[in-house]
Amino acid sequence: MNLTPNDVITNIKKKVIEECDLAKETVKYVDNAFFEAVKAIMNCKGKLIIAGVGKSGHIGRKIAASFSCIGTPAFFMHADESLHGDLGMVEPKDVVIMISNGGKTDEVLKMIPSLKIIGAKTISITNSNESPLAKLCDISLRVKVKKEIDHLNLAPTTSALAVLAIGDALAVTVSELKNFDRKSFAIRHPMGALGQQLLKEYQEATMKEKCAAEDSQASCG
Repeated sequence: MNLTPNDVITNIKKKVIEECDLAKETVKYVDNAFFEAVKAIMNCKGKLIIAGVGKSGHIGRKIAASFSCIGTPAFFMHADESLHGDLGMVEPKDVVIMISNGGKTDEVLKMIPSLKIIGAKTISITNSNESPLAKLCDISLRVKVKKEIDHLNLAPTTSALAVLAIGDALAVTVSELKNFDRKSFAIRHPMGALGQQLLKEYQEATMKEKCAAEDSQASCG
């Protein structure tokens, strides 16, 4: 193949636009099940756990990080590891979000019997509500795209982006409902530049309040 800088740059721009446009189409599948998922997460008295393997696992790890950094403690559980003891981390009061594009991933499906016995709430994210995983979970979220952007239409590209976008949207929606604020963000990000700035603002505001209270007591005395 004879490559030129212009051809490569043009193709990359084309693929970015194509992937974003395709991923946006998943909004038409956002229905009342998403409300039920948000309600379940809001009412969760235990842990929020995201499970998956492969590319879905990578996306799940990022979604767990998104939830955690904006007010909802969450962690990722590798489905394969869960079958060898990590299911011991799950309790009845937990919510488990299970990601599998086709809804047929064997390792993820094999988690279900134990989760049912434990009593945790289960939420699936698949491309079909008729998939085995969707039918076995308490709440089923459909995230479907027309095609992937690779030339073979096989690599999880657009589908992965769509699931990530939905996961972030769920995390942000829950965060907003919890009234998660800048002070709380700062506490969770003490080493980041933004976190340090916010933490400094919070510390300065706290100091001013303390000084004002001490001045008020002194004047009363």
